[in-house]
Amino acid sequence: MSDIILEAHNLSRHFGGLRAVDEVNLQVREGALHSIIGPNGAGKTTLFNLLSGYLKPTGGHVTLRGRDLTRVPRHRIAHLGLGRSFQITNVFPNLTVLENVRLAAQALGRDNLNLWSPAAKFGRYIERATDAIRQVGLAGKEAVFASALPHGDKRKLELAIILAADPQVLLLDEPTAGMASEQVPEFIGIIHAVRKDANKTVVLVEHNMSIVMNISDRITVMHQGRVLAEGAPADIAADAAVQKAYLGESLRAE
Repeated sequence: MSDIILEAHNLSRHFGGLRAVDEVNLQVREGALHSIIGPNGAGKTTLFNLLSGYLKPTGGHVTLRGRDLTRVPRHRIAHLGLGRSFQITNVFPNLTVLENVRLAAQALGRDNLNLWSPAAKFGRYIERATDAIRQVGLAGKEAVFASALPHGDKRKLELAIILAADPQVLLLDEPTAGMASEQVPEFIGIIHAVRKDANKTVVLVEHNMSIVMNISDRITVMHQGRVLAEGAPADIAADAAVQKAYLGESLRAE
């Protein structure tokens, strides 16, 4: 049985004459932390939008555990086990931490349309939400409104919202964007713990090369919509084409 959990097959997305993603093949192994890097405009976020169903491909297809997701509605993709974050923090500012995460848990349950019923009716969703909040280090802040959280905690909340749905694969689009440098190690530690303790697969887009090189099992480098190289961090750091296109000579000495 294959250990490939998420796969892109000749995946393309064109916007007029622009080939934002051009026949990309990608295989993500179950349990891995797989990073996608590349210069601005390389097609990373477009690829994420295709993998998560926010865009439909011009050509090719995406599979999750062998199931073709190409024509599956976006909300159903979440039900099938794929969760995704965004570069810009995406939370309900006027709801508390617990309400944000409880609604995410409820959205994938049988009570997803009963949004105005008393929250006490949905004990199992509150339990799931509380566990997700604990996983990301926000325990004790359940009653705090999301708007009052510092940026780093909003990123934690967004991760808790994803975890509430218990996805198999987490697509994290620049999760440390906007964080103070001293907050980044803690957040990366949380991602590691979630991956290990909850047996998740993580696909990461990240500009911080120090993070990418230190935490990734495998790295895919994109350039002008195509895959330029793929391999272990040491192989990527030593790849001459990658050095020329993106990383720069300085990485060779690290």
